[in-house]
Amino acid sequence: MTVHSQTRPKGWNENKTNDSWAIFKIVGEFVNGFEKMSQIGPCVSIFGSARTKPENPYYKLAVDISQKIAENGYGVITGGGPGIMEAGNKGAHLAGGTSVGLNIDLPFEQHDNPYIDSDKSLDFDYFFVRKVMFVKYSQGFVVMPGGFGTLDELFEAITLIQTRKIQKFPIILVGTDFWSGLIDWVKTTLLDSFKNISATDIDLIHVVDTPDEVIEVLNNFYDKYELSPNF
Repeated sequence: MTVHSQTRPKGWNENKTNDSWAIFKIVGEFVNGFEKMSQIGPCVSIFGSARTKPENPYYKLAVDISQKIAENGYGVITGGGPGIMEAGNKGAHLAGGTSVGLNIDLPFEQHDNPYIDSDKSLDFDYFFVRKVMFVKYSQGFVVMPGGFGTLDELFEAITLIQTRKIQKFPIILVGTDFWSGLIDWVKTTLLDSFKNISATDIDLIHVVDTPDEVIEVLNNFYDKYELSPNF
């Protein structure tokens, strides 16, 4: 069916020029991100809720995990904001390691935290550009309890690995009490009942509870694979 111009919503054609010029801003964000991130070295990304308060046990656990990651020679990348992101950068900072923040302006919750290295704080307007930086320059994803944004990052990484658009890297879910229901559903519903995935699709997902377990998963993986950007 042909959509005639007179039936299109008012204002449909008014932003065509702006859409075209947006390409240059998008390219600029990619160039700036690639130039800065390519110089940082091996890193692990930590994801989780921006709403997690410092008194929450998962905040402290994220600090301990990121501190241990930094002590083992990896940098730490977060989304740069409060909550679990702040905890991730704080742990790296306490260990004297590399602390990277990929900031984005979000309503009600995003502001950069004080534990990001001053020369490693990047600002993005586009979610998809920011997500490319996480995926390309992370040697692993450590996923703490979070909301829709956390799940978005988790499942995009799994999809990209499943479709071989990026190299394999470990995906570590922290908190058995939080993640067990989701993993059970993936295995019983997606895998067993509907056959919508293969068993190998979830081989790289590890559910752990302690900083030592996180490091064990990372070290076991990189005893077999090289540290390098993922595409």
